[in-house]
Amino acid sequence: MNKLKVGIIGATGMVGQRFIMLLNEHPYFEITALVAGPRSAGQSYERAVEGRWKMTTPCPEKIAKMTVISSDEVDTVGALVDFVFCAVNMSKDDTRALEERYARAEIPVVSNNSANRWTPDVPMVIPEVNDAHLEVIEAQRRRLGTKRGFIAVKPNCSIQSYVGALTPLLKYGIKEVVATTYQAISGAGKTFNEWPEMIDNLIPFIGGEEEKSEREPLRVWGEVKGGEIVPAESPVITTQCLRVPVTDGHMAAVFVRFENKPTKEEILSEWRNFRGKPQTLGLPSAPEQFITYFEEDNRPQTRLDRDLYGGMGVSVGRLRPDSVYDYKFVGLSHNTLRGAAGGAVLIAELLYREGYLSAK
Repeated sequence: MNKLKVGIIGATGMVGQRFIMLLNEHPYFEITALVAGPRSAGQSYERAVEGRWKMTTPCPEKIAKMTVISSDEVDTVGALVDFVFCAVNMSKDDTRALEERYARAEIPVVSNNSANRWTPDVPMVIPEVNDAHLEVIEAQRRRLGTKRGFIAVKPNCSIQSYVGALTPLLKYGIKEVVATTYQAISGAGKTFNEWPEMIDNLIPFIGGEEEKSEREPLRVWGEVKGGEIVPAESPVITTQCLRVPVTDGHMAAVFVRFENKPTKEEILSEWRNFRGKPQTLGLPSAPEQFITYFEEDNRPQTRLDRDLYGGMGVSVGRLRPDSVYDYKFVGLSHNTLRGAAGGAVLIAELLYREGYLSAK
């Protein structure tokens, strides 16, 4: 097959580097443009990331030799790609303006950034959960005045550890959710070498995370009405988000109350049998089993289980009755794979198979 040509905006950052590793031998896509800020533009990629390469394996040689293009050069990038991934470190206003500029130039954008997560006609997608939200793209194109261009975004990395597990249980009328997330330092784009203060330490605050963790699930569980996504009105969700001394992997301790309380066996059956559109279509990045339940009392663990199905699976364990709520459990997802670059690649695969992405 002829692969779609893809650019990575923000290619020099940690998530951009992860995109490179995921896309290097991808069956649908090939990297044809590396895009970053003016400071890196004009340099070879290996020069631009010298001393800042954060992946555990070396940068592919053919990628290392590519010349970085400035993100301001939209026409130059557009001539080289069919669509782009975006993972920039900019203000929300600047990111929103940049993504819309590319979309209006007929370059579809699959974004890892948060700037457009609440734009009413921009789908914010966990592919196994709300693939139906992609239909709002047609309304977005009408607003933008485009034929090809649009923006689709990935939700916050921390909610991946529990929203997937709660989704098949919505049928029982989830009323309240309490979730505390224990988030890895790579979620801040850091390693222990860069952030030695995190060794033997825990920080009980991550700016903006609790608001995102409480609101974004409701948008994911919403529905398309009148050309925009209307968030769900329930359940009530409250969260706390803590930074912990872990390289990769966000864990959540979750408490849930139901309108119609299911049995433990019913919950386990729902998790075991839940399949989304990525599994049905056999997408390249899709985990064979979206939700994997561990029977052991001490699982899931970040070091043992974050790389399940290439870091794209969600792990769950310790489901048991609670003395205040109906049930409690623990969830785990890989924050820079399922929660960031890998999740965006899976969205792009779904967009491609559903006909929203195509060669020019």
